[in-house]
Amino acid sequence: MKKLENTISAFVGKSHEKSHETTDPQPVSETTSPAAAPATTDCDVLIVGGGINGCGIARDLAGRGWRVVLCEKDDLASHTSSSSTKLIHGGLRYLEYYEFSLVRKALQEREVLLKSAPHIMWPLRFVMPHDPSMRPAWMIRIGLFMYDHLARREVLPPSRGVDLRQHAAGAPLKPQYKRGFVYSDGWVDDARLVVLNAIDARSKGAEVLTRTRCIHAQRGTDGWVATLEGPDGAHRTVRARAVVNAAGPWAESFLRGVAHSARGEALATKSLRLVKGSHIIVPRLFDHDHAYIFQNPDKRIIFAIPYQGAFTLIGTTDIEISGDDPGAARIAQEEIDYLCTQASRYFDKAIVPADVVWTYSGVRPLLDDASGDPSAVTRDYLLESNTTAAPLLSVWGGKITTFRKLAEDAADEVGRMLGQSGAQRPAWTDGAFLAGGDLSAWIGAPKRPDEDFERFVAAVQTKYPWLDAALARRLSRGYGARVAELVGEAQSLADMGAEVAPGLYERELRFLQAREWAVSSDDVLWRRTKLGLHYTPAEREQVAIWLQANARQD
Repeated sequence: MKKLENTISAFVGKSHEKSHETTDPQPVSETTSPAAAPATTDCDVLIVGGGINGCGIARDLAGRGWRVVLCEKDDLASHTSSSSTKLIHGGLRYLEYYEFSLVRKALQEREVLLKSAPHIMWPLRFVMPHDPSMRPAWMIRIGLFMYDHLARREVLPPSRGVDLRQHAAGAPLKPQYKRGFVYSDGWVDDARLVVLNAIDARSKGAEVLTRTRCIHAQRGTDGWVATLEGPDGAHRTVRARAVVNAAGPWAESFLRGVAHSARGEALATKSLRLVKGSHIIVPRLFDHDHAYIFQNPDKRIIFAIPYQGAFTLIGTTDIEISGDDPGAARIAQEEIDYLCTQASRYFDKAIVPADVVWTYSGVRPLLDDASGDPSAVTRDYLLESNTTAAPLLSVWGGKITTFRKLAEDAADEVGRMLGQSGAQRPAWTDGAFLAGGDLSAWIGAPKRPDEDFERFVAAVQTKYPWLDAALARRLSRGYGARVAELVGEAQSLADMGAEVAPGLYERELRFLQAREWAVSSDDVLWRRTKLGLHYTPAEREQVAIWLQANARQD
């Protein structure tokens, strides 16, 4: 710790000096700096937006051989895509709105995704306590039967009834809940899912520019000329044959204020409804590994999900919002009260606002379909093509579970607009691994994603016996097979550099800077990892100081 203390002292005392002292070699840089880039770049496709849809589309297009540039005004997944309920699910409640096509599409994607990245996604069983005042048992059984059979399952077990008086999931609940139903869906680290797509895109030739805003895009007959503003304020010109608008909550405002047509026609033909979804995190409410889905008197549902070992995640709300800055959305006290009240209807121990240790809110960009209830607005996506001049594809709506299929459809459409059919540049992501997801070099042929991951953790512990069990599991979860790149030639914890905060070493921080576009402590603590939830304010500040003192000079 002495070296770390010296580093922090040097930074605090001389803020203009940068400490580069380290016990481990700097990882090879794979991150392109906008400031160091050429003044003009030519590409096939410029993608605006670094959330799950933008990064998924960049990955798919780059894998088909297109020249891709992606720009994101903030960090990857810094808004909606890191603020989901973190589920890979079909959307059981959407059956009530007759969204059968959406549910089927999402159910088909569950196992495709689970197999592609078993380190950041895994199966999860959900318990629905039966409240006769909400929905009759026969209706729930019909819904679950459809949920089981709308798409083929190989990994996830079917639904079943359960006696909560005998099942472990009944213990934390009020004694009035005697019956329930159990069904399957999946869990995902949403922010890491975005980063893994961006890593794959970069490995296939895409240029990914974070903290780089598209401030102007001029459309011509044969192409687009866009001006990008980097984190240092420097401008850069990108000439692209096509533009993909994947700006999420900003998709409509991008078309109205940033993108311009040479002939002056309006480019925005759709409207978004911005719906805020908020979540609360409380200390762990139960010891088992199942999650809960609770029915509320307002006909909505909320989830209570095991989170980061020591916590329970409860959400979400649906609050329609307006305003020019969706990124400024924060949870309201009324939402905290609502989530506490609804969860307390089921749990024997009441949850109160004072129990809340953290909150987060995201804004869902839902296509305006004239539904009165925000909960009823479709979560399906629409891809809108505009070929009156240089191609423009706008992404409207969508949900994290269907991102891969959305990206595949978008890449097909971009190819069509650019004169290349799907047969010439075929789809490829169905069955492909995400970065770090191929564990075969460690465990042999894959079997079941959840079992494969446990075998992988054991292999990591065998290869690196000097990593304690908790750290080995965390690194395995975060990086999958890429853990070998992170650890490199290290032979001991001393080779990992100073311990900047509990369980977080300099080597990992440098890896995140060089390989995963991490710049700030928020990038590291709340998106690349969830360590911020486990650290004290002082420990979080230690990380912030280290990152400032060791900022990359690209």
